[in-house]
Amino acid sequence: MNSMPNYRRAAVPGGSYFFTVVTAGRQPILCDDPVRSALRAAIAEVRARWPFSIDAWVLMPDHLHCIWTLPPGDRNYSRRWSAIKRLTYQKCVTGHDCAAATSSRHKRNEGRLWQRRFWEHCIRDQRDLERCRDYLHWNPVKHGYVSHVADWPYSTFHRCVNDGVYPVDWGGEVARRIDGHRFGE
Repeated sequence: MNSMPNYRRAAVPGGSYFFTVVTAGRQPILCDDPVRSALRAAIAEVRARWPFSIDAWVLMPDHLHCIWTLPPGDRNYSRRWSAIKRLTYQKCVTGHDCAAATSSRHKRNEGRLWQRRFWEHCIRDQRDLERCRDYLHWNPVKHGYVSHVADWPYSTFHRCVNDGVYPVDWGGEVARRIDGHRFGE
């Protein structure tokens, strides 16, 4: 009997994906300057080796959401996430409890920065992309960190405003209902 889990993941070459990645134990450290800088450097290093576009992103204290599009013919986002997590951990300062690791995590170079797994959703169409992008950008308001989407500094919201995706006051004080999800209440 094989005790190894068989995780089924979407695998559409050149697809767009919505991801949720969480810190180990929900540590609220991702917005701290050293960790944020380590994550940014890790992403740049991985993108140089295995390109992908970042369509949307939000960094929260204990998790992140993002939407990526992979190059045509490529479906290996797991390799990218593995490398990003490993490199972030390696670049991270030890003052955030990144150095202590269980023996199992140590063998995998995971440390205690990230949860072992991540969640992914293959974007099906334009409406699905818009729903995921809205959810992602609304997340800081949903979690009570800011009252207005535009006030959260760790997202691609302002880039989307500049690209004409959103008006600058999108997600203001008015509660919004997006595809059955109640936001802001």
